[in-house]
Amino acid sequence: MKNFFIVLILFFGYDAYSQTAEDYFERAYDKDENGDYYGAISDLNKAIELNPDYALAYLNRGFAKSNLKDHYGAISDYNKSIELDPDYPIAYNNRGLAKAELEDHYGAISDYNKVVELDPDDAMAYYNRGISKDYLEDYYGAISDYTKAIELNPDDPDVYNNRGIAKGELKDYYGAISDFNKAIKIDSSYPNAYFGRGVIKALLENYNEACQDARKAKELGFDTAKELIEIVCQ
Repeated sequence: MKNFFIVLILFFGYDAYSQTAEDYFERAYDKDENGDYYGAISDLNKAIELNPDYALAYLNRGFAKSNLKDHYGAISDYNKSIELDPDYPIAYNNRGLAKAELEDHYGAISDYNKVVELDPDDAMAYYNRGISKDYLEDYYGAISDYTKAIELNPDDPDVYNNRGIAKGELKDYYGAISDFNKAIKIDSSYPNAYFGRGVIKALLENYNEACQDARKAKELGFDTAKELIEIVCQ
């Protein structure tokens, strides 16, 4: 019996020891997919402990930290991932997103520039860069990036919606309406586009249609539309 327990101890000890960095990485990936970001980080910590040069483990740990709003911690991990593999676009993209969350839009744009340099056909990088340019009130630059994103991926209503907002800021109201129309054509249940179009129509003093759009936006869950309804639906 004593020998049997010794064999069990040796077996389970070997099984634990045999866990590789890749095993922990795969387990972390599954946890991340299920929204268990703390669990994913714990497994990625172990993967990195076993393989300190595991660029993807740092990348995914950064992603998990971002989802937990630990953007500084995420940036630290993205920095390490980029140090180990400087030609992987998603690491720059994710670092740019984390910087944008911290309102470092110049830093974010720098990272998106690197993504575009590495992969000129990355529609999301242009879209993300457009958002940061919007925050910096570079509306012409934002429109240029949204236009490129649309060229690469013409079926994303978010990009048309954001380009419509930027055009509205430049008082290109009919161009803005055209973009909101396109967003709604792609996704007829997209409340942001109805609200944006309602705002522009109100600015053009087309209050009847503005009211219809505001009501539709509210019906679809855009609570801010209540304020527009109070102004235009009289």
